[in-house]
Amino acid sequence: MSAQDLSENRSLLGRLGIAAVVMFGFGFLLVPFYEKFCEATGFYNILQPSSEPKNTQVDRSRVVTIEFDANTHKDLAWTFRPKQSVVKINPGELTTVTYEVTNTRDRAVTGQAVPSYGPQLAGRYFLKMDCFCFTQQTLQAGETREMPVAFLIDPDLPQDVGTVVLSYTFFEIAGRNADSGRAAERGG
Repeated sequence: MSAQDLSENRSLLGRLGIAAVVMFGFGFLLVPFYEKFCEATGFYNILQPSSEPKNTQVDRSRVVTIEFDANTHKDLAWTFRPKQSVVKINPGELTTVTYEVTNTRDRAVTGQAVPSYGPQLAGRYFLKMDCFCFTQQTLQAGETREMPVAFLIDPDLPQDVGTVVLSYTFFEIAGRNADSGRAAERGG
């Protein structure tokens, strides 16, 4: 390699080094420049949010009445009721209601809640985020439990539906109570 080639390589490496330093400096200075730009234009001020975050999915122009119903199958000796029988909400608004259930038997019992909707088509627009109906519930003798349902009504609910009824029916799960478990262990 000649002296001229070495000189050209050093010159090229020097220019690449300078370019790397300039690029790093530009990237480093870009953040405060962006903050000042946003502050001056009001475009997007990351230092001070202009307002509280809002759920833009909520349809504030409409109110839907939700009625709650609770039933138990005839063989299940539980008392079951909604703590709130009616709420009025805007579609898209996350809402939580609570049901109360008590096992009136002298032994543990397992039940499963099954929902139904009125009108039936509302079931497609009733979106449950959390619900006691997702799992079986075992209550000890005399136990009372509060169980929440977190839901929202899809804003696409047809306009002619102004009231939705959410009804739960609790059924006993056969073979899942303490007495039948002991009988199975004894072979009976």
